[in-house]
Amino acid sequence: MAVKQTAGRDQLGEFAPKFAELNDDVLFGEVWSREDALSLRDRSLVTIVSLMSQGLIDSSFEYHLATAKKNGITKTEIAEIVTHAAFYMGWPKAWAVFRMAKEIWADENVEENDKENAKATNDKGRAEYERTLMFPIGNPNDGFAQYFIGQSYLAPVSTEQVPMFNVTFEPGCRNNWHIHHADKSGGQMLICVGGRGWYQEWGKPARELHPGDIVNIPAGVKHWHGAASDSWFSHLAIEVEGENTSNEWLEPVDDDQYKAL
Repeated sequence: MAVKQTAGRDQLGEFAPKFAELNDDVLFGEVWSREDALSLRDRSLVTIVSLMSQGLIDSSFEYHLATAKKNGITKTEIAEIVTHAAFYMGWPKAWAVFRMAKEIWADENVEENDKENAKATNDKGRAEYERTLMFPIGNPNDGFAQYFIGQSYLAPVSTEQVPMFNVTFEPGCRNNWHIHHADKSGGQMLICVGGRGWYQEWGKPARELHPGDIVNIPAGVKHWHGAASDSWFSHLAIEVEGENTSNEWLEPVDDDQYKAL
């Protein structure tokens, strides 16, 4: 949604009131507001290309660059836009725009570096943790991602006789509250094989888990399990055979309650 503009009246309200009115009410109040016809992002793109092609690289252009960033144009996109336009508007103009754009999109470089560093740290942590396990971590558990906070991984250990999977949680990852239903028998067994985690049944205190711990989860019990906030965690998940079994996924674990563990 376009922001109500008052720059015209603020700067030229007394000297050129009609121009100020057209600037604030028509250009920004009407033209920029027609988002059903052209999005704010695309209007920003058109505006900055139009201004820089004329060499109007002043404080108002800086405002439009900042607005373009706010409207969703990324560092990669502005670099490509200016590079493309340079062949039509001239190389010196492109240089002038880049000097200004580098300052405006500088924080995006920091954000990208932070994301890359976080990924590298996580990858290193995963590799170091995996070396402590006798079972593989496997692949991202994308099929159940909607029922987890954070990243989990899944590796099949046995798919015959008794199905068994190694489930790994990155630090802070946990699944939602859920229930294993069955008309007879059923439920689940967890065998902890690495790291440190938590298991909790509805209405009961959370239980801290370590390698070698076993959790027997009866059918019909609302519960969750996952990693501690500062540790990776893995357990083997074994489905207990039963009649008419099904899983019911419920709400996420409350953040404040989890952080208090």
